[in-house]
Amino acid sequence: MHKPLLPPVVRRLLTVLRPYRAWMAGGAALALLAALAAIGLMALSGWFIAAMALAGAAGAAIDYFTPAAAIRAFAILRSGGRYAERVVTHEATLRSLSGLRTELFRRLIPLAPARLAALRSAELFARLRSDVDALEHFYLAVLVPTGVALFSVASSVVLCALVLPTTAGVLLVGAACAGIGLPGWIRRLAAPDAERAVVDAATLRGHLLDALRGHAELLAWNGIEAQRRRIDELAARLHARRTRSEEFEATSGALAGLVAQLTLIAVIALALSAVRQGRLSPPLLVMLSVLTLATFEVIGPLSEALAKWPATRTACARVFELIDTPPAFIEPAIGAPLPSRPEIVFEHVRLRYSDERAWALDDVNLTLSPGARVAIVGASGAGKSSLVAALLKLVPLQGGRVLFGGQPLEALDGDEVRRHVAVIAQHTVLFNQSLLENLLLAAPDADAERIERAVARAQLAPFVASLPQGYDTVLGDAGTRVSGGEARRIAIARALLQDAPVMVLDEPTEDLDARTARDLGTALAEAARDRTVMLITHRLGGLAALVDEVVVVASGRVAEHLSVSDYLDRE
Repeated sequence: MHKPLLPPVVRRLLTVLRPYRAWMAGGAALALLAALAAIGLMALSGWFIAAMALAGAAGAAIDYFTPAAAIRAFAILRSGGRYAERVVTHEATLRSLSGLRTELFRRLIPLAPARLAALRSAELFARLRSDVDALEHFYLAVLVPTGVALFSVASSVVLCALVLPTTAGVLLVGAACAGIGLPGWIRRLAAPDAERAVVDAATLRGHLLDALRGHAELLAWNGIEAQRRRIDELAARLHARRTRSEEFEATSGALAGLVAQLTLIAVIALALSAVRQGRLSPPLLVMLSVLTLATFEVIGPLSEALAKWPATRTACARVFELIDTPPAFIEPAIGAPLPSRPEIVFEHVRLRYSDERAWALDDVNLTLSPGARVAIVGASGAGKSSLVAALLKLVPLQGGRVLFGGQPLEALDGDEVRRHVAVIAQHTVLFNQSLLENLLLAAPDADAERIERAVARAQLAPFVASLPQGYDTVLGDAGTRVSGGEARRIAIARALLQDAPVMVLDEPTEDLDARTARDLGTALAEAARDRTVMLITHRLGGLAALVDEVVVVASGRVAEHLSVSDYLDRE
């Protein structure tokens, strides 16, 4: 069976980068032009200087106009080619990285959250940013230098063969040793450290993010010192790996330089013998010597190229692993239509997040009629949030089905289902953008009047008036500039803007003081008017006015149905 010329990862990368092949080919062509111009400039200059010196010593006439013009042409091509090559290759790199990052993000959207639950946000960010950035080495540091070196060495060997055939073999052997043998040997030695360094760097970013975002928890549980030790140990290991890789790379460069000098000595020895025998003119000896040095200048980047390849290959594998991950749901080509007031039915629903874990939902049967207001109550881990995840088509079921508006979720487009369900989560997700931009996430086409109405109903107007720039005030990373109560009211305003017929309230007053919880309860009552309500909570407490029925869940099952008054008496 014929073995492919290129490794699978290289063929896969070339396929991914195919839309940018014109830019990439143009950059490679300009790089080759600049390299050949540099070699030609050095070789012709060496011959010209030696020929002029010998002609001057002998008092002979020489045509210096033609070689001088050729030298100027080579110099212009080298300088202009290098400038144009930098512009085009970097444009190709930036375009390809931008396209790849966009494609990766597009592939990530249908994977969340079911297929990405095992990856932390720092790990996802590392793959989306650092790993994709590492792929620039494939084109800039691997593909272009390798292609330029191959064509340049071939051109130099042909020129040597035309001038003095015996030097062509010496140059070819030296080039192969310095450009392929030594870097390949060093790469095998450095590959384990280079590959592990990519993974260690991503892990270190995760630990640092944990330390920053979980600082309060680490401080409360005396975990600061343990986390610091983990970070220090990982940083030291990463530093050691990178140091060893750089040492190997430096060794390869030094040995390549030694091979270049030995090759030069061999070429000079062969050329001197030919000069003594009258088979070669002295200026051509100088040309061959300078040509050899110029050729090894082109070979030099191959050492760095092969040294970077293991890390680039590992980054490729991490990126392609995400791209190749199948989504949890295959969305229908055309989703079934949904009524304006859908009924929600759970029929014998079974769900768990992995084969090793217990059932999060086990044979759950539950019906929410249009306009129903139901509280789902139970201890942590009872399955309350799993009901919401199943309803929103976020995780696949292992048994049973969920009917939404009389249609099974499999027949409905997930985005359309989520447009019909407004979720006010316990932890409101806010982005480092303005308040207006955070609100418009729920309804990008909302006008000013609609926004003002939603803000007023959510009792958020006083907060907006207190902001220094009003709606244009940036809320900070993860909403650091707003309090918990203010974040919840922003979530309520979003839900009102979304104008969905179903509202899910997940622990809406958890961790809030009594006054904030009371004010928020008033806003929630306004938001829940004329909607189907699913309230997720540990304890009903002051939210009893929001619901008409209580469903108690335990160990993934519906334990009992109670009236609000009966549940409050028991509570």
